[in-house]
Amino acid sequence: MKYYLSVDIGASSGRHILSHIENGKLILEEVFRFENGMDEVDGHLIWDYKKLFKNIVEGMKECKKLGKVPETMGIDTWGVDYALIDKDDNVIGEVFAYRDSRTEEPIKKVHSIVPFEKLYERTGSQFQIYNTVYQLYTDKLSGKLDKAERFLMMPDFFNFLLTGVKKNEFTNASTSGILSAKTREWDMETVKDLGLPEKLFGELSDPATLVGTLKPEIIEEVGYDVKVVLPATHDTASAVMAVPEVGCPLYISSGTWSLLGIESPNAISTADALEANFTNEGGYNRSTRFLKNIMGLWMIQSVRREHNKKYSWGDYVVLSKEVKDFNSIVDVNDQCFLAPDSMIGAIQDYCRKTNQRVPETAGELALCVYDSLAVCYAKAIETIEKVTGYKFDTIHVVGGGCQNGYLNELTAKRTGRKVMAGPVEATAIGNAIAQLLYDGAVKDLNEAKMLVKDSFDVETIG
Repeated sequence: MKYYLSVDIGASSGRHILSHIENGKLILEEVFRFENGMDEVDGHLIWDYKKLFKNIVEGMKECKKLGKVPETMGIDTWGVDYALIDKDDNVIGEVFAYRDSRTEEPIKKVHSIVPFEKLYERTGSQFQIYNTVYQLYTDKLSGKLDKAERFLMMPDFFNFLLTGVKKNEFTNASTSGILSAKTREWDMETVKDLGLPEKLFGELSDPATLVGTLKPEIIEEVGYDVKVVLPATHDTASAVMAVPEVGCPLYISSGTWSLLGIESPNAISTADALEANFTNEGGYNRSTRFLKNIMGLWMIQSVRREHNKKYSWGDYVVLSKEVKDFNSIVDVNDQCFLAPDSMIGAIQDYCRKTNQRVPETAGELALCVYDSLAVCYAKAIETIEKVTGYKFDTIHVVGGGCQNGYLNELTAKRTGRKVMAGPVEATAIGNAIAQLLYDGAVKDLNEAKMLVKDSFDVETIG
């Protein structure tokens, strides 16, 4: 039996999932799970990369304990964030988290050199204060780039720690705001304009290609060697590979973030796309994911933390369904919801400022978040149809958020479209698909999608 290990690390948790094909179906087995989150150090939000890497290795050791040593493994994470490596292969300083506010002033300097309209025309990347391009320019101003020899986005960095091989993967690079919309390679014109060191940007590699094998000290620790393969290392790109429909389906990858979009053969960086702040990210086989970044379940996750996890996710659904005559809606993409000291306070303040009823109970807060997400989805779909000329009657919702049946109901209601919910572990499945493609276990992505369709239940709403 051949096993394939997907290491899927999100902003709030990570998991190791073993996959194998049995009787024509893809079988998943979760073998390890760990929590993730940003730490505050000296007033900045950072990732504890040493702890994250330790968890990666611990999960690999679990495979050995189970007697299920993988043939290959792949790591996917969120986008945007990175580590800087010096000439001695050491990490320079902290690995900052995207919700940190350090880029706010440098953004103005970036746009004074390359106006955002020009940047969008070149890259097709939406404006977000945490885009890698702004983070790197912040590092330049602080002097952090002076000793840097290489820039590796988070999954590239973890692959380097495992194998000693430095590779930049295409789909995660596409979240940086430094990828050319035309060539789908690094936008060296912007790199030069901003005075960033060109040596930082390595050749881009595609999903389903080999990184290397484990370093000797890692082999000794985990008890085996394994081929480390590139999946689509950006978690959303992996999730989209697992959408169980060929062609150009409309999807929402639902989790901490909601990524709503389609796959397109070409980047779309028109004035309409710019005005709507849509982005063009990379997909398998150098496709383009034309999508809207929507705040997602981060908001209810934050509310739950403030409630000291008194309520389960199911409790919030039950409580929100019990609410009567409450219809306050917030703009979930407002910057006030990115990293507030109090999410509950931010939601309540927004409702006060917009002269809406202020949510007080847990149910009202949950309903406000869920319904606001559904309204935002509806607006984003209208924009996609306007910009592309395509029409959609079905939305595929994949990822952990697809388990929220009430959010799916509200989405169907607000958008007027059928919702297909599942698979839940889309990111890990997409990660596994790239490994299957590398290993020759499936011949192409369409065959892999049919394997997903035959292997996992999908619920229809609306």
